[in-house]
Amino acid sequence: MHFLIFAIICSVSVSVLFKLTKKFNIIIPQMIAIGYVVALSLSYVLLKPDFQGLSFTEFFIQSPAMPIFLTLGIILPLGFIVMSKAIEYGGIVRTDAAQRLALFLQIVAAVVLFGETLSHFRIVGVIVAFAALFCLLFKPATTVENALKAALALAGVWLIWGTSGILYKKTALLGGAFPTTLFISFTLAAVIMLTILLLKRTQWTVPSFVGGLILGCLNFGNILFYIYAHQYFKENPTIVFATMDLGVICLGALVGAWAFKERLSKTNMIGIVLGISAILLMYVEKFL
Repeated sequence: MHFLIFAIICSVSVSVLFKLTKKFNIIIPQMIAIGYVVALSLSYVLLKPDFQGLSFTEFFIQSPAMPIFLTLGIILPLGFIVMSKAIEYGGIVRTDAAQRLALFLQIVAAVVLFGETLSHFRIVGVIVAFAALFCLLFKPATTVENALKAALALAGVWLIWGTSGILYKKTALLGGAFPTTLFISFTLAAVIMLTILLLKRTQWTVPSFVGGLILGCLNFGNILFYIYAHQYFKENPTIVFATMDLGVICLGALVGAWAFKERLSKTNMIGIVLGISAILLMYVEKFL
């Protein structure tokens, strides 16, 4: 359970960092690039990836995990870029909604891809979880400029976050091989972002570099603890998917209200209560 708590704290901290980028004149692509350089460095030093006597290139080609780290290497940086565009065109609230509604994809994957059988408590928990999500994400409709761009960006966030969550679960199933898969994924993400910035001849800034250092540590911690949680609850991925999404959005709502003075409606407060109830339902069998 403590792995999930750490993952939730790291995830919410990443959202807070993105909210502060304009205030500190942080250039988001630069921050993302530096962030993945930091993440791959941490994964190499702390996780000590093992290439099983093969060179990096040989492992890249021969590893059965290649589809996983190749996909992650592409969608990880893409996810942050699309998220920044979704925030620009659709606003933070709608972007958070798109991220957390990726729970739909992950629950389907838990049953279809990972063969989980949902108990009665967890079925009720899932239903309550979806009710909590809609309550937490409720906001009266407002006019949004560039509606088509917003719709495409938000759809991209929903798809990318849902897919990455499923791939993290598959990474967790690799057991001792997951450090290598994670390291290569971060390496690909860093190479892609740095190549884009070099082609654009970007002018590097100190705030973006510092932001990247912070993002890299938080992102590495978020993914690492999330994978550890999947390994601990390897037979019950629904617990991890639901607890992570609901935990992030509940804590995010509270942090937003306290730190950024964002108002919580009665519906949002009901959502927080429902979210806590859904998490308890997910775990209740452990205590029966």
